[in-house]
Amino acid sequence: MNLRRLIPLFDDSVSNWALEARLLRWLTLTWLFMGLVVLFSASYPVADAHFNDGLYYFKRQVIWVLVALILFNIIVYLPLSRILGLSHWFVILLLGLIFVTLIPGVGTNTNGATRWIPLGPVPIQPSELIKPFLVLQSARLFGLWERISWGIRFSWLAIFGLVILGILAQPNLSTTALCGMTIWLIALASGLPYKYLAGTAIGGVLLATLSISLKEYQRKRVMSFLNPWADAQGNGYQLVQSLLAVGSGGHWGAGYGLSQQKLFYLPIQDTDFIFAVFAEEFGFVGSIVLLLLLALYATLGLIVALKSKQAVPRLVAIGVTILMVGQSLLHIGVTTGALPTTGLPLPMFSYGGNSMIASLVLAGLLIRVARESSEAEVVPLRGQGSNHRERRVRGIKN
Repeated sequence: MNLRRLIPLFDDSVSNWALEARLLRWLTLTWLFMGLVVLFSASYPVADAHFNDGLYYFKRQVIWVLVALILFNIIVYLPLSRILGLSHWFVILLLGLIFVTLIPGVGTNTNGATRWIPLGPVPIQPSELIKPFLVLQSARLFGLWERISWGIRFSWLAIFGLVILGILAQPNLSTTALCGMTIWLIALASGLPYKYLAGTAIGGVLLATLSISLKEYQRKRVMSFLNPWADAQGNGYQLVQSLLAVGSGGHWGAGYGLSQQKLFYLPIQDTDFIFAVFAEEFGFVGSIVLLLLLALYATLGLIVALKSKQAVPRLVAIGVTILMVGQSLLHIGVTTGALPTTGLPLPMFSYGGNSMIASLVLAGLLIRVARESSEAEVVPLRGQGSNHRERRVRGIKN
């Protein structure tokens, strides 16, 4: 592989890509740049207070971005068939790591949840890293549904069920719901019979209801979401401070770096509530710009899916679009009080290496599908003698 391709700004082969692939690439880099700018502002005060270095989180995020960009570029240039051929191994490996987090003394417990495995100074979060591979394997399963046996179908449905239960046991209801909805929507897009989909949807709702009923902190979150002001200094504190940040932004925002809520009023402002800092500093107009970016990303993702002639790449494009845009909207919904408080990061914005790797791997997959879904070209082929004939071939632009 040409090493220049690992550096996005110096990759001169991009001009030969399909239009959708080029647009998605620049949109991804724009999204990433915006996220780094916002993270610098959101994380500076808390990093300065805790580590006496305001750039502590930002510098680490930049390192993760560089690692994630290498993976992003590898995926962009790797045939999708080869990636799909490896996806099931990653699903099984990360499923095992999800259950490893539940072993006492192995998984790191933070705020009552064991979602991380410490690997030296690097924390591994399998529930984040498994997202791209769930998309790939779901697309592979449901795209080839009619061509595989019931034994294989049941085996992978059981594995997906174990993934959902493992993430729920950490506990991580928000990621469980996101992964479950993504798999379900990929199945819906594949044309799976409604009787299967309806039964799965009912089971998912019952499982979420049971989890909320058994776990008091989840129940309190739902109650505080309904009326956060009733306990503004207790269970509703996070949401109240987030609403104050969003409301303080007004039309044009307080200005970059001038958020007041990030000064130790709004908890975890660099991860789960980073949009609140963004809304306070850039206001209603800035928020609309971000929503337009998400809308454009979703539109391009759907165009790529519609142009794809094969079922599996089409479902990969749909799954990536659902995860990237859906997770962003869920995060925004939480910070604005439209949804109960959960721990979902905002892709490309929130601090965290696992989330950044998952986001850029997903973005790379969508661009790869866009490259392979470019329109067929008419290529003249010479026959014997001086006769000419043409045949339509579907190629990949390099």
